Amino acid sequence: MNLSSLKPAKGSTHNSKRVGRGQGSGKGGTSTKGHKGAQSRSGYSRKIGFEGGQMPLQRRIPKRGFKNVNRVEYAVINLAMIQHYAEKFNVDTIDLEFLRKNNFIKKSEILKVLANGELKSKVNVSAHAISATALAQLESVGGTFTKL
Repeated sequence: MNLSSLKPAKGSTHNSKRVGRGQGSGKGGTSTKGHKGAQSRSGYSRKIGFEGGQMPLQRRIPKRGFKNVNRVEYAVINLAMIQHYAEKFNVDTIDLEFLRKNNFIKKSEILKVLANGELKSKVNVSAHAISATALAQLESVGGTFTKL
């Protein structure tokens, strides 16, 4: 066997339809495109979602709600997790660099501290935002918050 003897499997290939080669071929004249209409014209391309003039699905279905384009999506960290990281890694400062280095948040995320859980040790926290109750609890144990 060599490369020059390779052939496709029997029945796997078909002869292409030779259209527009005269009336005698049976596929002349309109070249199997029918009479008139957009699909018979040159340069025709169907638009995505076009349903032959029927109202398209994406326009038939009702739209719901409101999408705020100015919404700020925060990555959140709770006081319980700050306490956990402070004990586990034996650190007194929790900032973006620490969290990114340990793959707790992604590089592009902005961080907000929330008051879920309890904070027992004095920790310095730096983030983009903090809730009022989290700030009160952080300062009650002697910690500080730095807004980025």
